Amino acid sequence: MSKIRQIIVVNNKKLEIQQKGSCGIPILILTGMGNSLDEWHEITEELSKRNKVIMFHRPGLGISEIGDESRTTLATANELKGLLFQLNIVEPIILVGHSYGGLCAQHFAKLYPSHLRGMVLVDSTSIDFKILEELKLPALNEDSTDEAWLEKCYLYSSMNKDELSKIIPPSLTKRQKQFPLNVQERLMDFQVNPTLYKAMYSEIKNWISDAEIIKGLGDFPDVPLVVIGRDKEYCIKLGTDEGFPEWELRIYEEKWQELIKDQANLSSNSKLIFAEQSGHLIYLDRPDVLIQAITEISLEAD
Repeated sequence: MSKIRQIIVVNNKKLEIQQKGSCGIPILILTGMGNSLDEWHEITEELSKRNKVIMFHRPGLGISEIGDESRTTLATANELKGLLFQLNIVEPIILVGHSYGGLCAQHFAKLYPSHLRGMVLVDSTSIDFKILEELKLPALNEDSTDEAWLEKCYLYSSMNKDELSKIIPPSLTKRQKQFPLNVQERLMDFQVNPTLYKAMYSEIKNWISDAEIIKGLGDFPDVPLVVIGRDKEYCIKLGTDEGFPEWELRIYEEKWQELIKDQANLSSNSKLIFAEQSGHLIYLDRPDVLIQAITEISLEAD
């Protein structure tokens, strides 16, 4: 099984990419906002036994360079298109998108449907997610509105790594501590990179308008689609354990689940799964669910 990590130039930007495996339908995974491709280590190791798996860091993430351009879902869709060209991948791919990466995946699907063989949306941001921003949830919204995140990201992007380490000490989950040491080191370094927060600032600033643009692009291609959502009750329990009001959590999680269910209507050939005992980071909480779903859609598309 081949493993390649390299820097290539796509649309005049140096992007950090990772390739694993050398056969089967290509699977390309788009990470969520602020997430490293190394967080998917366990899943990509397993998938690459049967498929070629490709991931890349959007500009600002990892060692992918970032300029002063706006970071939008359109930019990511076009970078993905350019990446496929640079890697000489001409056959349709299976595209997997988590969270914000799922919003980018939906943009790509509408722009370049001929490049898709199937798609997996993993607790994906909805094109209607603006509804969530309008919910009146005082405790939940106190520190998690777009305005609050923009303020944080702007501040963090102006700091150096040492300063960031003091404010947001890098950490690993229990599962990540089982990854190889070099992967753990990259994950720790990833969290205190100022350009990460520059990218996040721009992505957050643009994502509501991006969602409206995607909605206006027309129909989603009728390709095999698997939509995977988190466990509503599990998330409510986690939130109450942290001290948030259960009534707020229930309103939010029920609306989130409704939006996830709506995504299953994007294609007539779709499957909806809710990963039990999983929060938003399903790839860490329930990697088995993702591996099975992606493998099944790969076999179906083959």
